[in-house]
Amino acid sequence: MTDRNGLGVAWCAIAIVALLSSGCSSQPPTTTTTTQATEVKQPTLQTFDPPPLEKLLADHQWIERPVVDSLKLRREFEKDKKPLVSVAEALAMKNDSDKANEKIVGTLGLLPKDDSAVDFDASIVRRLQQEPKSLNPILTSSMSETEINNLTAFGLFSFDWQLNPFASWDTVKSWKASDDNLVDIVVMRDDLTWSDGKPITAHDVVYSFQTIMDPNIDVPAQRSGTDKIRWVHAYDNHTVAFFHKEPLVTNVWNVNFAVIPKHVYEPHRRSDPKLERDLDIDKQVVGGAYGFASRTRGQELVLQRRESYYRHNGKQVRDKPYFQEIRFKIMPDPNTSMLELQRGGIAEAELSPGQWQEQTNDAGFYQHNTKVRGSEWTFFYFGWNFNTPYFSDLKVRQAMSYAFHHDEMLKVHCYGLFEPCTGIFHPESWMMASQPKRPPQKQDLDKAEDLLDAAGWEFDPSLGVRAKTIGGKKVPFKFTMLVRNSADRVAICELLKQNLQSIGVEVSIAALETATLQQRLQSKQFEANFGGWGTGADPDTSENIWGSNQERNWGGYSNPKVDQLFADGRKENDRQKRGAIYAEIDRLTYDDQVYTFLYYQPSLYAFSKDMRGYMFSPRGPFHYGPGFSAIWQAAQ
Repeated sequence: MTDRNGLGVAWCAIAIVALLSSGCSSQPPTTTTTTQATEVKQPTLQTFDPPPLEKLLADHQWIERPVVDSLKLRREFEKDKKPLVSVAEALAMKNDSDKANEKIVGTLGLLPKDDSAVDFDASIVRRLQQEPKSLNPILTSSMSETEINNLTAFGLFSFDWQLNPFASWDTVKSWKASDDNLVDIVVMRDDLTWSDGKPITAHDVVYSFQTIMDPNIDVPAQRSGTDKIRWVHAYDNHTVAFFHKEPLVTNVWNVNFAVIPKHVYEPHRRSDPKLERDLDIDKQVVGGAYGFASRTRGQELVLQRRESYYRHNGKQVRDKPYFQEIRFKIMPDPNTSMLELQRGGIAEAELSPGQWQEQTNDAGFYQHNTKVRGSEWTFFYFGWNFNTPYFSDLKVRQAMSYAFHHDEMLKVHCYGLFEPCTGIFHPESWMMASQPKRPPQKQDLDKAEDLLDAAGWEFDPSLGVRAKTIGGKKVPFKFTMLVRNSADRVAICELLKQNLQSIGVEVSIAALETATLQQRLQSKQFEANFGGWGTGADPDTSENIWGSNQERNWGGYSNPKVDQLFADGRKENDRQKRGAIYAEIDRLTYDDQVYTFLYYQPSLYAFSKDMRGYMFSPRGPFHYGPGFSAIWQAAQ
């Protein structure tokens, strides 16, 4: 799943850099990390000698897997679709209703009928919410870094707007799986080059996998799923085999990791074995559609279309990316981004509910822009650290949820645009489609107080707050809520503070920059946090968050039933039965109140009137296979 604290990490493991040689005898060390009595076991690779390719092919029946041109897929999907109104009408409309939104998206969201409609010389200016810490895809730790990697990183696999997996036609010639689902074989295209002109080979794929699995490199999100792979082996420059530990239905996702250049990072690792230092901008070598042109820290990052990506030996071999240049302006302040939208200084930006409802309705906004929205499987929550004296008790976690004024949050702070969150999986997802809807949480201060009393947290007049004797010492119920330094998020935490104060609990709010917040969560140096998760391409990716001792299980939640259900879900091939397994995980985590669930956040976006091709998925308009590659600018 993707972290919406601003720590956004890709849903499927994206991949990444390297330490080990590609030889099969390599065996990285094993380490174990213990934090606040929660043991996190780091992955390790076992020695494995793959069979010769001829024997491997002869010993199995093989099933052809889909290799898909993502833009062609979009074109086929839209071939019988006609604009709901004229372009001029869509551009003149205000998005003030569901019907208006449908007409705008159904007209401006389509692909061009042919290339003559596209301004291929266009430069688009986009908002980046924060300074990227690293440009290395293996180290992705924020939504901003994910935005960049979607344009620059190289990978073999992707998925469509309905989260169906496939091998990418841009990089893969063929993909097949063994009949026992223990091996995948991919034949890569022979017209692939890095931005420095070196060929992209199967050896880069092997090198990236081994680096992801190196426990010395801090990449917990990238290892989620990848750790289920037994080995990756290059039979030649273009043929790579993925050997799996078990015949899991999720193996189609576990192979989905980004690939970095071995010839760049192998020498770099000699001086920086943990990849703690980013390469200079002029030394960044990428395999995606765009390369790095320049970087001014804190201000701007510029990408340029790579001719060597879509042309090879003088011929066009892939779709030409729609933009010649992409300029990311770093704008942490949403007020600044709104001013830039109104003056035409940026071409797109995600909107807060307040901006959607109050700041994007006048002629100043609509002079340069329009706005659109769509469903997104993203939810926000208050998270509790189970390894603190406050939140290890279920009754206390339940009390937190009853104490909070959910209706005020939804009506006032979310402007009536968001739906109440009722669990870790979205009600529209295939896992929950056949399940009855859970009623939303409502405030009940009397019940909250009763639960705190039952948990031993009683009001102490001398302290002015509730307190409990723990280990012979009286502990006041005072804790700190960590939150990203964003006005709308801080305001929701302030509402919780007011609510809890009325029942004798004191909350301090620490509004932090993303990097500091990330470090505190990963090191588990916190008591509570406000955060959010986007959906994974497959529900199994969320084991990394709610499975016992998992690397992104920051709160220390542990339920053996949940662990077993995740294991069962990976082995169940029947989609309906598999959905029931994840619905049960949803029920258990809700009953355990792993979080106080707050709201589902839809996609709310502003786009320049020149922009076309935006289409929404459960991950928003950008973060899926044909995502940003489908955005285009109309020729004048």
